[in-house]
Amino acid sequence: MNVYQELAGRTAGAGGTGDRRLIIAALGLAGEAGEFANLVKKLTAHGHTDITPEVLADELGDVLWYLAEAATACGLELDFVASENVRKLQKRYPEGFSEEHSVNRTE
Repeated sequence: MNVYQELAGRTAGAGGTGDRRLIIAALGLAGEAGEFANLVKKLTAHGHTDITPEVLADELGDVLWYLAEAATACGLELDFVASENVRKLQKRYPEGFSEEHSVNRTE
C-alpha cells in the first residue's frame, strides 16, 4: 500500500500542500465514491448491463487514489491506516462479523 501511495503521489500536483491538499483529497474522495455508488445504482436498479467489473475497478482506483492523497495530507501511510483498520475490526468482531455482534456492540 505504501508503494502505491508513493507512486500515486507522483500525479498529485493539483492538490497543493497542507490544508488545501487535505480538502481537495476529501472532496475528491467523496466525489469518486459517489461516482462508484451511482454506477452500482445503475447496475442494480436501472438495468445497465454495460457496467462491468472493469468499469467498477476503474472507479475504485480513483477512490483509492484520493484515499492515498488524504492519507498523505494527514501524514499517514496507507499500510498503517489499513493495519489499524484490521486491528479495530478484529477487536470488534474477533470471530468474524455477525449481525448479533453488530447489533449488540459495546463500543
